[in-house]
Amino acid sequence: MVVIHWTATSTLASALATLRPEVLSGRADIRSGGRLNVGAHFLVDRDGTVYRLQNETTLARHVIGLNRSAIGIENVGSGSLTAEQLRADTALVADLKARYPIEYLIGHFESQRFMGSPLWEERQPGYLTHKSDPGEAFMKALRRALAAWGLRLKSAP
Repeated sequence: MVVIHWTATSTLASALATLRPEVLSGRADIRSGGRLNVGAHFLVDRDGTVYRLQNETTLARHVIGLNRSAIGIENVGSGSLTAEQLRADTALVADLKARYPIEYLIGHFESQRFMGSPLWEERQPGYLTHKSDPGEAFMKALRRALAAWGLRLKSAP
């Protein structure tokens, strides 16, 4: 599974400042879930440059309930992601699909649809938060771009 996100930060530097520390700080809303900082496997800047933050076979804390089965791609920004990010995400997802048996491609906002599925693992009931990233329009455009490459991945159930 690949989960697409936005950082809700406006610059690469601010995104890295949030994601780089190993220990969580300043997020009282999620601190009860442990001290490990939020993270992702990849970060895509506004110009489409892709940064690998960690090996995709290592767990990253980016999507409640699905961290153990999901590769996370963060896009710098919020609301309106760029055409360059769409192109980069398309190429990155295609590359990941070529290397791993990935079945699902979802936006962070779609993750709760997996509750009750064998993929879902929630350790702290009540910890779950509503997400809107990266938005329906971006996910529709990403799925359309991947289909043009001949790739069709399942969306959330």
